[in-house]
Amino acid sequence: MALRSKLPLVIGGAVAGLMVVAVSPMAFAAVTGQAADTTPPTAPAGLKIGKVTETTIELSWKSAKDKSGIAGYDIMKQGQQLQSLGNVNKTVITKLLPNREYVLTVMARDKAGNNSEDSVEAKATTKKSNDKIAPAVPAGLKITDATGSNVTLTWNPVKDDAKGIGLSGYKVYVDGTEMASGEENTATIGNLEPDKSYSFQVSAVDLAGNESAKSAAVKTGTTGNEPKGAVPGKVTTVTTSKDIPWGLDFLPDGSAIYTERDTFNVVKLAKDGTKTTLGKLPNGKGTDGEGGALGLEVSPSFSSDGLVYVFYTTAGDNRIVRGKITGNTIGDFQPILTGIKRNKFHNGGRLRFSPDGKYLFASTGDAQNGDNAQNKNSLNGKVLRILPDGKIPSDNPFGNAVWSYGHCNPQGLAFDSAGNLWEQEFGNSIMDELNVIQKGGNYGWPGCEGTSGSCGGGGLIAPKKTWSVGSCSCSGIAIVKGTIFIGAQRGARLYTLDINGTSVTNLKSFFQGQFGRIRTAEPSPDGTLWITTSDGDKDSTPNNSNTKILSVALG
Repeated sequence: MALRSKLPLVIGGAVAGLMVVAVSPMAFAAVTGQAADTTPPTAPAGLKIGKVTETTIELSWKSAKDKSGIAGYDIMKQGQQLQSLGNVNKTVITKLLPNREYVLTVMARDKAGNNSEDSVEAKATTKKSNDKIAPAVPAGLKITDATGSNVTLTWNPVKDDAKGIGLSGYKVYVDGTEMASGEENTATIGNLEPDKSYSFQVSAVDLAGNESAKSAAVKTGTTGNEPKGAVPGKVTTVTTSKDIPWGLDFLPDGSAIYTERDTFNVVKLAKDGTKTTLGKLPNGKGTDGEGGALGLEVSPSFSSDGLVYVFYTTAGDNRIVRGKITGNTIGDFQPILTGIKRNKFHNGGRLRFSPDGKYLFASTGDAQNGDNAQNKNSLNGKVLRILPDGKIPSDNPFGNAVWSYGHCNPQGLAFDSAGNLWEQEFGNSIMDELNVIQKGGNYGWPGCEGTSGSCGGGGLIAPKKTWSVGSCSCSGIAIVKGTIFIGAQRGARLYTLDINGTSVTNLKSFFQGQFGRIRTAEPSPDGTLWITTSDGDKDSTPNNSNTKILSVALG
């Protein structure tokens, strides 16, 4: 059975008539009668950058080696698939932005369905554009809603000039100062003062960086109070960091505890903002990508056992450990689940206890091999369910830690008041998705991404909501008062959706471009929502970021 849907052969950015099918090692063995080949190809070597234009990069490499034979190559940009190719050694990557550095890698696929590790990175900067003409000035700016801290704006969409290379998006100015940015012709500006008048303007920016003049101003005043419900309000900076805060939870005394992705430190954050490094995770090793110290959960019985659970990357795997906090020190780390495959990207990593505290759930990425997601004996591309000591619950559907399968790179888990487990999932290159997780459910990856691909039949479970990866790339989620909060990285905003049973309605977005990439969202004991940002980092390099932990008041 083929476990990867047919993919177009892309050469020089064009789609040819050939189709590439990758099959699992077991399927290959069944067809050929040979022993299953489970050895991946060597990583492609010798990446070279060729001709570079404003919007294209030519890339070549040396053939990878494999005993089953090479079926093709995937071109990746920091974990996102740009192209899937046949057995060729050269391509042209298209539709890029001018004057932008791109970090590219190549993965090899063999005929047995194994994927190689990523190649060494190749970097190239596209040329500056000769386009000097700014887009038209946005018109029709108007206020559609105003509350105590948020004002929602809309305006008429703008197209780039006829000879331009395309529109990048818009900038929003509040009282003459740039406050937000985004691709859509609407924005909700948050973190405003109540009972105060503001002036708003909008400009348009093209892909060459040319910015139009500002629109005519519109003015409005905020109200005195936020509406009832879980509506984002005033934002306060709790602390800043030079590393990436990834997993976040709260101790019984109200202080926070979080992981630093690239240092592998576990940090305690007191209510007054004082930070204490409790300790470092043993044998942690990054992946030069998304691996590191990831999800963190405080034991439901912390007051009596002092335990904290962490999902992180070592040199050989991703694993879940539990450590004990004594005073201001964490130690006595004990692995409770090991052998989750690691790769440069697609490591997943979120942890969440069930509302009754009996089970620990974990989201795992496919380790950049879609076949892992459909293999029920693999821990990758899954939502896992284990007991707090790492043992397998007797009612798990497949007799192992797997609870659901067919996932790409899930990084958000949260339970609602009815006990439903919601999951937020990075797509590969097309769609991100929000799911409700069912016991034993198949969510379709790699054949189906969101609603794209081979998504019909076979009992596949459809997502409750999808986004393009450019407007979402969503990571952490939290649920408060029947509202789900979703942190968007590429979308650089906080999404909200109202939960109605197992459906969602009333999509809203807040803080577009105001605070940068938002990774994690967690409800705080004081009734606020804490979010973490993820800006300026170089993968697996400690202390080179510019991030914040923010507290968002909720109406």
